[in-house]
Amino acid sequence: MTRTLRIGTRGSALALAQTGTVAEALKAAGAQVEIVVIKTPGDLSDAPIAQIGIGVFTSALRDALANEEIDVAVHSYKDLPTAPDKRLVLAAVPQREDPRDALVARDGLTLGELPPGSTVGTGSPRRAAQLEALGLGLDIVPLRGNVDTRIGKVKNGELDAVVLARAGIARLGRTSEITENLEPIQMLPAPAQGALAVECRIDDVDAEHLIQSTLDDSASRAAVTAERAMLAALEAGCSAPVGALADVVEDLDDEGKVVYRLSLRGVAATPENDLLRASATGDLTEAEELGRALAAELLDLGAAVLSGPEA
Repeated sequence: MTRTLRIGTRGSALALAQTGTVAEALKAAGAQVEIVVIKTPGDLSDAPIAQIGIGVFTSALRDALANEEIDVAVHSYKDLPTAPDKRLVLAAVPQREDPRDALVARDGLTLGELPPGSTVGTGSPRRAAQLEALGLGLDIVPLRGNVDTRIGKVKNGELDAVVLARAGIARLGRTSEITENLEPIQMLPAPAQGALAVECRIDDVDAEHLIQSTLDDSASRAAVTAERAMLAALEAGCSAPVGALADVVEDLDDEGKVVYRLSLRGVAATPENDLLRASATGDLTEAEELGRALAAELLDLGAAVLSGPEA
């Protein structure tokens, strides 16, 4: 490719770090790249995400891409609406970071060591519902802001702890500040948490081929496809209190040969904030079908998804 690829990103430290990994990989493949910062409504407003709407961090990037202001857009995959944008194509899902949530607490405490009444900040109903279900007597406090702002509220004593996506902390080189990685049995992450989505225009075949061949990780793509298919089938949108995690696992086929399959776990909240859980296993090539099947099981169990922001 002879032209310079303009890579669009939000201007936050995390978004720039994420985009930097994509840019470096494309450079290593011989491409010329330029990073272009796009301001989004989410960056320009201090209002709660529930007020300014789903997709506030992605719609401006997608419009800039469709309007040929940029050639590539890099998103945190969990921020994308589940409905596809017909103007664009998902060219790559790079190898996923650790998808778990992480605790940053005062005095190096773990979740179980926080005394009842401790204030724990999160902007996510998914996290809040799962924290409350643990029965630890914590005071869950609404929270918004970037990684530095959130961790800063623990450091200045305003909060006892915050829960964040581990991937974001890792991409900023701040894993030493994590006091506990929260295992999925405690808290299932948001669908596609820790994954990036790299989009280009649907008619830009050269860019799509380069990005796909350089960056796409088939196992990560299959896992997040299953998780987001579950989310979409629940009609939850990407901001609802739904958790999901798919893992690629080894299994044996009927002839005793080792094969790789997808193991998917999901959780959804009832109107009473009870948590319903389900799991299923399927072929790697049937990720969407697996996600839809697990959503149907959760609905049969009585899941009724509540709206609210994921952060």
